[in-house]
Amino acid sequence: MTTILIKGARVLGGEPRDILVRDGLVAETGALAGTAADLTVEAGGLIALPGLVDLHTHLREPGREDAETVETGTQAAARGGYTAVHAMANTSPVADTAGVVEQVWRLGQEHGHCDVQPVGAVTSGLEGRQLAELGAMADSAARVRVFSDDGKCVSDAVLMRRALEYVKAFGGVVAQHAQEPRLTEGAQLNEGEVSGRLGLTGWPAVAEEAIIARDCLLAAHVGSRLHVCHVSTAGSVEIIRWAKSKGWDVTAEVTPHHLLLTDSCAERSPLGPYNPIYKVNPPLRTAEDVRVLREALADGTIDCVATDHAPHPVEDKETEWGAAAMGMIGLETALQVVQEAMVDTGLLDWAGVADRMSARPARIGRLPGHGHPVEAGAPANITLYDPSARLPVDPSGMASKSRNTPYEGMTLPGRVVATFLRGRPTVLEGKLV
Repeated sequence: MTTILIKGARVLGGEPRDILVRDGLVAETGALAGTAADLTVEAGGLIALPGLVDLHTHLREPGREDAETVETGTQAAARGGYTAVHAMANTSPVADTAGVVEQVWRLGQEHGHCDVQPVGAVTSGLEGRQLAELGAMADSAARVRVFSDDGKCVSDAVLMRRALEYVKAFGGVVAQHAQEPRLTEGAQLNEGEVSGRLGLTGWPAVAEEAIIARDCLLAAHVGSRLHVCHVSTAGSVEIIRWAKSKGWDVTAEVTPHHLLLTDSCAERSPLGPYNPIYKVNPPLRTAEDVRVLREALADGTIDCVATDHAPHPVEDKETEWGAAAMGMIGLETALQVVQEAMVDTGLLDWAGVADRMSARPARIGRLPGHGHPVEAGAPANITLYDPSARLPVDPSGMASKSRNTPYEGMTLPGRVVATFLRGRPTVLEGKLV
């Protein structure tokens, strides 16, 4: 189909208007009654947002197709309102060469329900010993611009400096997983009262904050771009705010689960104590950390929301806490959690959501075809969202191949009704097309 008429959508929560999509672009918006189209979508009461962009998705392919594939992961993304995701490098083999990132990119081209932009590893094999083929990945068909050893920290300061210097040449960014390894050996849960009561080895906030402080200084020293992955502590926020006040090119993300859940979930939740569904890296923190993270996202100190969608098969999560894998899935619930934590609390309006979940991540990731306002001439990457819906989270109905959601049984607001990728519907009436 070449033309789609979306009737009565509230763009960014504003007054209802029609949106005409033609040949992959937004052709016109306004009162368009009587306009002929191949498909008409009734969108009364729905919010129209630019297609969401995720800077931090684990698609697991190649190597762990038992947990997720490019196809199932992008289906989950489309169901969550996403039109682009950045696929992290900790696959098997690691995405540390032009060949592997091109493989992921081509899988996205062939099977993706949204655009897939590979993230390249910073170091070979994620081993933290020598730089990966950064230039070759940047020059490849995948045009990699974001590099991360996520899952592991680039803890060697000399290597981190070299990486920042290298990516500067082509406008790249190093996305750091901030975790000082010596301070987190055997760590299981945020270091505090809950970890003490449960007898789980504590994960101190300073392990994150020390790396962020070091890397902000390094980025300033070499004049390069630093992005901080999954910020989780109030102290980290203050360091990032200080770095930005200096004019340094530092950006940061927060996950939906760090905006809503706390370490108390490991002690008392509807799913029971010691449930490894709540085991994640970085760990869930305190209610005070959550409060500060929300405020930082609202005032722009934290630039964007990124899911850190981390699928795991049942056998890797349904085991004792110490042996369980770290991570949660989040693509299909991210917008709902942001509504719960940020919109319904008055901290963000829908224009703010569009900025934090589309425009800014597209800009950080250097994705020129995404993050544009829903206006004439823009690529028709559009999400239609019903903020009035309230539904319990049912893992069995999810598109992801894995089911490790921490929101099982919770009632969250909102529902993605439709997603359009360059004018092509990937989701209609909440169902994959």
